[in-house]
Amino acid sequence: MKNRYLPMFGLLTVFAAGALIPQNASAAGANLDCKMQFKTTSWSIIYKHMEGTGKVTCSNGTSMPVKIDAQGVGLTAGRSRVDHGVGTFTDVHAINDVLGSYAQGEANAGLVKSGSAQILTKGTVSLALTGTGRGVDLGISVGKFTIRRAR
Repeated sequence: MKNRYLPMFGLLTVFAAGALIPQNASAAGANLDCKMQFKTTSWSIIYKHMEGTGKVTCSNGTSMPVKIDAQGVGLTAGRSRVDHGVGTFTDVHAINDVLGSYAQGEANAGLVKSGSAQILTKGTVSLALTGTGRGVDLGISVGKFTIRRAR
């Protein structure tokens, strides 16, 4: 009876070890610190639109200029700009991991001078945004925040 379970135990051991190896390799490789300096302008009347430019710089010395745009819908109205924005990425393996569309949810209220903070996610990569600027904003919206390589 014992010999009958030995091959099954061996297979389970191989599958379990195989499942652990990619996770450890993935976690070990995702230690690249990347930050983004950016500036944006936005307007909204139910539909929210934002666009801007920035530069992503990583701890391994790589950098790239980027274009930022975001669209969303919700109960919003206003016009604003962020002049000194900073984004911090987590779980990045290579600088190209920062490119793409992030899910965005936002609630804001600002008059003249304002600040904002957001956490966005795209798969395993997360982006924390902070910034200060000027404008008038009021509302709640959901949408997507996209980062593309600038040309």
